[in-house]
Amino acid sequence: MLITKPQSSTMMHLKNKVALVTGASRGIGRAMARRFADEGADLVICARHREALLEVARDIETQGRRVIAQVADVGDRHDVHRLVETALETFHRIDVLVNNASILGPRVELVEYPYEEWERVLRINLTGTFLITQAVARHMMERKQGSIINVSSGVGVEGRPRWGAYSVSKFGVEALTQIWSQELRPHHIRVNVVNPGRVRTAMRRAAYPDEDPNTLPRPEEILDVFVYLASDESRAITGRRFQAQEFEWPETEQREEWH
Repeated sequence: MLITKPQSSTMMHLKNKVALVTGASRGIGRAMARRFADEGADLVICARHREALLEVARDIETQGRRVIAQVADVGDRHDVHRLVETALETFHRIDVLVNNASILGPRVELVEYPYEEWERVLRINLTGTFLITQAVARHMMERKQGSIINVSSGVGVEGRPRWGAYSVSKFGVEALTQIWSQELRPHHIRVNVVNPGRVRTAMRRAAYPDEDPNTLPRPEEILDVFVYLASDESRAITGRRFQAQEFEWPETEQREEWH
């Protein structure tokens, strides 16, 4: 675990917020953690790969933000408990949770899908989202506020051949979003889901090895929707599905009354 000290403060969309981003050692999670720091947030970041995670933490430190970097498997309830407890002990609150951590699994037909891989993909992608959301939501309910952002996929709403457990897990994340958004709405906690689309990441390369990555946007280019949903400008926007690459920042603040 690494805890760093603040160096400066910037008045941006996420100033004075604490954001927990899972799967922050590479790809979209890595870019998101850096962008959130640029926007003024302090960060709690986790991943399974220590060195890459600590590199992200050092980048955030140079941006003048506080950061906790902790190696954790979101599919392990003990790791999740330890991560959330550490975050609350240090920052005393979590304002934003981004459930980004996921793994691809083998690209084979279901009839050939190895049981161990099926179990592993669902444990990390789906059970992990449930576990960490449950832990963070209990804290957010006490404070009567918070934003939870789940990362899904196009195959989370349309099953396609050879996407197996990954697709099933993202269907589950979509369902969790719908259920959480309704259950947490009375507590003024908003829950939304984002489909990043085709993005230049290692996971995308593994899924489509013959694709030219230069035809795809970089993770840094699709993050506006995540900043918007993490910010107070999206207050009371809940239960919605966003396409990251089609998002345009609203000209006026979205205001709804909580009921």
